[in-house]
Amino acid sequence: MTPVAVAFDVNETLISLEPMATRMEEVGLPGILVKAWFPRTLLYGLGLSVAGDYVSFPAAATESLRAVSGYTLSEEAVAHVMAGFAGLPAHPDVEPAMKTLAAGGVRMICLTNGNAEVTQAFLDRCGLAGYIEQVVATSEVNTWKPPAKVYHHAAHRLELRPDQVALVAVHAWDCHAAKRAGLMAGWAARAEGGYGEIFTPADVMGADLLEVAAGLLELP
Repeated sequence: MTPVAVAFDVNETLISLEPMATRMEEVGLPGILVKAWFPRTLLYGLGLSVAGDYVSFPAAATESLRAVSGYTLSEEAVAHVMAGFAGLPAHPDVEPAMKTLAAGGVRMICLTNGNAEVTQAFLDRCGLAGYIEQVVATSEVNTWKPPAKVYHHAAHRLELRPDQVALVAVHAWDCHAAKRAGLMAGWAARAEGGYGEIFTPADVMGADLLEVAAGLLELP
């Protein structure tokens, strides 16, 4: 059925990390390392969560940056790269998708492994805050996605059942986990290009977030 609410993943789904490549180049690293840095950040955060520990997104991202540089960066260089988070833009399909969902009466939140304050600042800076009821950070349940309790917590914050909420993301693993937790899922191909066969299919798939938003509204 059409979801009552959508929970947007944030990093890569809403926020473009591409400008971080320029930051890396400014400290002597190849910009292409962005493609290794962010997955390693997820690995560190999730890996520690599975081990029973919790680390904040900034801490995991900082350590990941040190690692992909071969631990050659000075702390000043690390701080320069990490400061880039304060100015990251939204992908161009984000506002049209949110506008479409709002017109369809769908509520929206953000569900992020990242820092809630940084996410809220991003929403404010990009003119998106009016669409989003609240930012739900995984730190509230002391684990990174994808354990089911993260998605259930988001539904609880919305005061909805899990099956009334759709996660929207550009990561198939995130959509798979949401489905396993009883939510709906909408996947945009912008980042991965294809949906892996090992993952439970999303309810809606599209080339970008706007197609996903339209598809969710077309559900019976």
